[in-house]
Amino acid sequence: MSQRYDVVIVGGGPAGLTAAIYLGRAMLSTIIVEKGAIGGLMALTDKLENYPGHETVSGGDLSEVMLKQATRFGAQMLMGTVTKVEKTADGFTVTSDGGLVSARSLIWAAGSSPRRIDVPGEMDFVGRGVSYCAVCDGAFYRNLRVAVVGGGDSSLKEALYLTRFASEVVIIHRRAEFRAKRIIQEEIRKHPKITLMLDSVVEKIMGKDFVESVTVKNVKSGETSDHPFDGVFVFVGYTPQTEPIKHLVTLSPSGRIQLRPDGTTGTPGLFAAGDVVEKVVYQVATAVGDGAAAATATERYLSGH
Repeated sequence: MSQRYDVVIVGGGPAGLTAAIYLGRAMLSTIIVEKGAIGGLMALTDKLENYPGHETVSGGDLSEVMLKQATRFGAQMLMGTVTKVEKTADGFTVTSDGGLVSARSLIWAAGSSPRRIDVPGEMDFVGRGVSYCAVCDGAFYRNLRVAVVGGGDSSLKEALYLTRFASEVVIIHRRAEFRAKRIIQEEIRKHPKITLMLDSVVEKIMGKDFVESVTVKNVKSGETSDHPFDGVFVFVGYTPQTEPIKHLVTLSPSGRIQLRPDGTTGTPGLFAAGDVVEKVVYQVATAVGDGAAAATATERYLSGH
């Protein structure tokens, strides 16, 4: 028989950790189920410069502080990937490869995972030249030539981070213009280690034991060409992790959870926060706000039941 809690939070990113802090202070028994690194994508961010109260802070350091706060207020941790969520007469059961937990209410803050480009060779070389995290793997490419695929804020920030190690960083982007903020674009265009390959897409990743080259197609001319690279870093967006609860919520066309005007999901006792929620801005600061709102709504729900 699984242990029962007031609240189970799926996801240990900034939204989930914030919710745990609020719920712990409200004296509600809480467990966080997390499949990977505490802090989620925040933990993989080398430098945050827009989080209030900090001129600059490491995402890993901020994650550690949030976790300490949450556990100090009584939150427990369970490491595991959630495979099933069931609504019961008196709450929810959450099944993961780390165990089964049940609770009176559930906050889904599972975040999102990096999207793949789905080209030949991509999955063959994951961990052997293909990466989705510059902070995790950048140091392995010291004095080597790497490609960065993508044109948004995250891809350009990761490209800048990689210049600490790589001899050259080539950004491959399908359009002539970037989607990233202007200030980041200016920094990219001025950096001596960064080369731009615009109007281009990756067609194939090749190598023997490790990545050795990439086939690139120019989307305007249709011409393809092979380029030597020691590594390929892919940053083309994220996929929200909603599969286990899609039968309990309404999803937007992007696959994120659509909240009602009152902030609820429509399923009594089920709340959502962070990158899994359809909203305008996806930042650590907004995830923290989501977590606080979800925890407050959960507390209100439980006090009435």
